[in-house]
Amino acid sequence: MSSKFICLRAARLAARHPCLRRSFASAASSRDAVRIVEVGPRDGLQNEKKAIPLATKVELVERLARTGLQTIEAGSFVSPKWTPQMANSSQILEHILRNAPQSPVPITYQWLLPNVKGFDNFLKLWNAQSTPAQDAYPTPPPSPGPDGGPALNTSSQDPNAMPSATSGADAMGKERGAAGSTSAPVHEISIFTAATETFTQKNTNCSIAESLQRFEPVMSKAKEMGLKVRAYISVALGCPYEGPDVDPHKVAELAVDLLEMGANEISVADTTGMGTAPKTAELLKALNAAGIDKHDLALHFHDTYGMALVNSVVALEHGIRTFDAAVGGLGGCPYSPGATGNVATEDLVHLFHSLGMPTGVNMEKLSEIGEWISAELGKSNESSAGKATLAQMRK
Repeated sequence: MSSKFICLRAARLAARHPCLRRSFASAASSRDAVRIVEVGPRDGLQNEKKAIPLATKVELVERLARTGLQTIEAGSFVSPKWTPQMANSSQILEHILRNAPQSPVPITYQWLLPNVKGFDNFLKLWNAQSTPAQDAYPTPPPSPGPDGGPALNTSSQDPNAMPSATSGADAMGKERGAAGSTSAPVHEISIFTAATETFTQKNTNCSIAESLQRFEPVMSKAKEMGLKVRAYISVALGCPYEGPDVDPHKVAELAVDLLEMGANEISVADTTGMGTAPKTAELLKALNAAGIDKHDLALHFHDTYGMALVNSVVALEHGIRTFDAAVGGLGGCPYSPGATGNVATEDLVHLFHSLGMPTGVNMEKLSEIGEWISAELGKSNESSAGKATLAQMRK
């Protein structure tokens, strides 16, 4: 399909659905503000071989919420046979619905729901927590911290204990940033496909076209419930099976397909870390030429070859203001041999702050979390900026 035809399709899409434009941009209202989507609790942990206690996962989400991050991908409703580390995501959702983690800013939680079964499991739990006569989130707003900064969680409650049920229904369908209280998070869902046929077959046992067909009922149900949908496109800058030269126009075509189906945001992922500055620029130009609004895009870099920060600067220069990252550089990909973790959230925050671009994230708290979760997992902390920040704090 020609790039000209893709552009015409995207123009028709924008004309039919003007509300989609900038739908995910409300959290970054100024030109230089940057939104970070923290994917550590899901993408960062899903490939860990050693079982991670539920309490550790809940604590990770709660501590991240207190840093000022506006969006956290908290888990996924996938088959425990294929991704056993995510088997207790339902318990994490239940905990959030009953005990909204304290946060200094309105916060959004995202959940990966790759098929109808995953969505139905998500919905079943959601409905079990819904009691219309009760307030959605009775937890009181947090008190300011001792330095006047973000609030600290002073609760002594066991993170594994589930208190009496309260309703999560009122959080459905709220726009990001619309919540007036820090105790009323918004929930969104995410889906994923890939830019190459071989990777899609290896990862999901279907073709790209078949993966899109699987998403149609999921996206339809999400829209009926007022839930926003984020769509990932994996291996957009290099595939472990088909090589480093992924056609950027095919990525753009796939992004248009997903937006046309109703996705609100496209996260373009360099899953293998093969991306370079020139390839990143070429991809972003192809997406722009296809008529895709830069505010509907996020970039998701891995740091396998040490290029994640360089590529992030290129993306900034092309107007991208939403980036995925994982605290401590957690993550990897079992279908991409040699691929290392996501770009560290601490490194991105340091980069953006050094450029005078606000993120709203407390770097010190974030660095402490990176050190803590790395120790919990028995891994090295992959964030250079995080380790340097901690060294300065402890002088």
